[in-house]
Amino acid sequence: MSLDRRSFIAGSAVLAAPLALPVQVFAQEKIVRFSLPQDFTRIYTFVTSEYNQGQRDYFTLVNDRGGVSGYKIIADITDHANDLPRAIEAYERGKREGAVLIDPLSTPVARALVPRALEDKINMITAYSGRSDAADGSAFPYVLPLSINYWTQAGLIIEQFKKTEKGSLKGKKIVFVHIDTPFGKEPLPILNVLAKKEGYELAAFPYTPPGNDQSAIWPQVRRARPDFVIFWGAGVGQTVALTEAIRNGLPMDRVSGSVWLSESDMDVVGREAAKGVMKVEPCVGGREPKVIKDILADVVGKGKGAGPENKVGTAYYNYGVQMATLMVEGVRNAAEKAPNGPVTGPWLNEGLRSITNFTADGLLPPTTITRDDHQGGGMGRIARWDGAKFVPITDWYSANQDVVWEEIRKNSEEFKKSGK
Repeated sequence: MSLDRRSFIAGSAVLAAPLALPVQVFAQEKIVRFSLPQDFTRIYTFVTSEYNQGQRDYFTLVNDRGGVSGYKIIADITDHANDLPRAIEAYERGKREGAVLIDPLSTPVARALVPRALEDKINMITAYSGRSDAADGSAFPYVLPLSINYWTQAGLIIEQFKKTEKGSLKGKKIVFVHIDTPFGKEPLPILNVLAKKEGYELAAFPYTPPGNDQSAIWPQVRRARPDFVIFWGAGVGQTVALTEAIRNGLPMDRVSGSVWLSESDMDVVGREAAKGVMKVEPCVGGREPKVIKDILADVVGKGKGAGPENKVGTAYYNYGVQMATLMVEGVRNAAEKAPNGPVTGPWLNEGLRSITNFTADGLLPPTTITRDDHQGGGMGRIARWDGAKFVPITDWYSANQDVVWEEIRKNSEEFKKSGK
């Protein structure tokens, strides 16, 4: 994909040069500007394209219906290619042009931008990325995961493994294969604490990013004779890991990924070959949710879709819609509190941190964001690939949140002291 810079407005993406154009278009209307610098071309590629497509389609749906509480959403979209200088440049440009929210969809980028977002009071969304301790809103008031963080996802997976073993993991071996980056290492503290608590043995196998070659890792995993395997990466790292797990004969019904597994990954790996593999599901997949049906009818059906129709309803697409609904709900709340703004980071922050029991008409589990909890309650579910789609095998649930929040508070307290 070739993407330089776009400003996305009410159903159409136009090259944003000069960016004054959208302001002129909406000169008589109230607007809220989001900055979406994301990685379309380097590591996350099709993950980002589907996620961003879902975001844009939802914004089109909202804008075409008159906006939210009289406000129209403008999304400024750029490609930072997971490159920190480019991402910082995009952030600073967004700040100059009045963006009150940024969604970089990248752990290294989000980590680098934390001090700027806090100082500038610009809301940074870190869905399934960034720092897990950003769930602590008292330490990170302008950093909002709005979703289950990596520690919570690890806790959910371990709970499912425990359920599979009829309530006990004592004496079991769990292998954790991960990309050798801060993102890949993120779940290790929780997995280690739970290993002591539950009595299982944990063996970690890191691989060099981006993960194109893992051929030396997976034979070692096979020889370790694990009872369960967790593989942890994104983009190419996930498809290579799953391919190698299959090649080495690991039973798929005892293998789980994080949220970063989608129908598009299965197309690469082989839909039938991956049958049985599990993943964490943060929202409902497929096309059955009401909001996805509305997008198909009122956006895609009218020729205003932001990407290929066959990607509507994939896991990554629905994650984008999920985050867009939460962003818009934040705008709705902010407008209820202060109908005439001014539209600033603090204005939107008040709205985002007052989201209550929100489900987007059943797309996501009940989500409540408070000044203390930016994760939203910690609920997710486990889904299993049946060869054609991901099928939920649990209801929405939370697990090991005592362990997760102990780690959150330990790290957030250190951030308060050191800024790191």
